[in-house]
Amino acid sequence: MPMNNNRKIRVLVVDDSMLARKLIMEGLSKYPNIEIVGYAINAMDAKRKLAQLNPDVMTCDVQMPGMSGIELLKELIPENPLPVVLVSSLNLRVFDALHAGAVDFVRKPDGSQSPEAFIQSLAQKVVVAANSKVRKPKVSVDTPVMPAAKLGLGGASQIVIGLGASTGGTEATLEVLKRLPEDIPGMVIVQHMPVGFTGMYAERLNRLCAMEVREAKNGDEVKRGLALLAPADYQCRIQRTPAGGYFLRVMSGEKVSGHRPSVDALFMSMAEQVRCQMIGIIMTGMGADGAEGLLAMRRKGAFTIGQDQKSSVVYGMPGVAYKIGAVCEQASCENISNVLLRYLKSKC
Repeated sequence: MPMNNNRKIRVLVVDDSMLARKLIMEGLSKYPNIEIVGYAINAMDAKRKLAQLNPDVMTCDVQMPGMSGIELLKELIPENPLPVVLVSSLNLRVFDALHAGAVDFVRKPDGSQSPEAFIQSLAQKVVVAANSKVRKPKVSVDTPVMPAAKLGLGGASQIVIGLGASTGGTEATLEVLKRLPEDIPGMVIVQHMPVGFTGMYAERLNRLCAMEVREAKNGDEVKRGLALLAPADYQCRIQRTPAGGYFLRVMSGEKVSGHRPSVDALFMSMAEQVRCQMIGIIMTGMGADGAEGLLAMRRKGAFTIGQDQKSSVVYGMPGVAYKIGAVCEQASCENISNVLLRYLKSKC
């Protein structure tokens, strides 16, 4: 349920490091809309205090002695779907924790960012989490899903797909991609994520999906059977070649719509550069990044899909896109792949 804007967000801080707890508690306490109601030094301590303190949001370290943050989530979320923001070092296990039901994550300070930037990011994610819908995991992350059969698009068929997501998007994007065939048209994905994690996320998608998935590099060709993920802290735009193909410009640049990478930056470049059939997909996320870009794509004849409210962790980005008329068709997270494949097969 959405938070009452007149009430402070009650936060329980869970971390085995005294220094980390002190940083988080003192930092978040400076925000007038956040109240620290307590802390826990490990998962067992957290389980005891959750019932006593009844927080609105919990921040949780992923790696703790004894029961890990992931194991705590696996016990907690099915019975008590509390919004959880992970505080993680650069570790692949954060994606297992997101699969277990955490809403979002921030990277622990390690010299790559200031403590102030860390707290600002964490505070923003706590506010988003308080207004989010907690997703209960359905199956193990490694449970295989049979992808669709090959599309068998003709040699002359050229289609470009763009997909953008933010909060809740790591699992939502996986839910879509793992149901798609290996010969899917070239895809470019923007997922808001801290620096250092996009390469690991691309590897995870590559392992679990039929098509090839990798972190994008400047100059990468957009081609069938390949999904390219925009690297954190870089803008990713599509450029047309003189011969009619497409490649990526991956550069630092200014933030667009408050983000780098930005979904709007990708979608606007598609609207400007792509001359073949194009598809835009906008998924769960806070704010409005991608909505205007998707509208520009639709005005150029693109087929556009928006995630529906019921299946979105945060119905911000897809909600704004739908409201301004950028979305041709809404679908649940689980059904977006079917909508996409139906459209693709109509073009075969």
